[in-house]
Amino acid sequence: MTHTQAQHGGAAESRLERGRRILSEIDGHAGERVVDALADIAPDFARYLLEFPFGDIYARPGLDVRAREIATIAALTALGNAGPQLKVHIAAGLNVGLDRREIVETIIQMAVYAGFPAALNGLFAAKDVFAQEPA
Repeated sequence: MTHTQAQHGGAAESRLERGRRILSEIDGHAGERVVDALADIAPDFARYLLEFPFGDIYARPGLDVRAREIATIAALTALGNAGPQLKVHIAAGLNVGLDRREIVETIIQMAVYAGFPAALNGLFAAKDVFAQEPA
């Protein structure tokens, strides 16, 4: 097995296949919508999105998907300018087993390092996602 392939279901899985599988497990249909939205403007970028973050990074051992989503929510909150991506990852966090309290606390923690405006934006993004998701 090479770095760019992993065993899954008895057959070698490409980075692209692994990325599609992991994206689907984490983000469900929201991730597919992002990839589909890029098809007519930047299909290569959609492939990069599948292969690198999901096919390579998310597939690494060492952190489970819950920890990876906490880190992602924190980073996107700290950026302060990634609202749509933050909403996707808040929904993904819920999908992989984070509860609302853990997500809110992760975002509040970012007030210390990224400032109140970034944390406020993150909390409002969470509020929007929570309103669309069953409790």
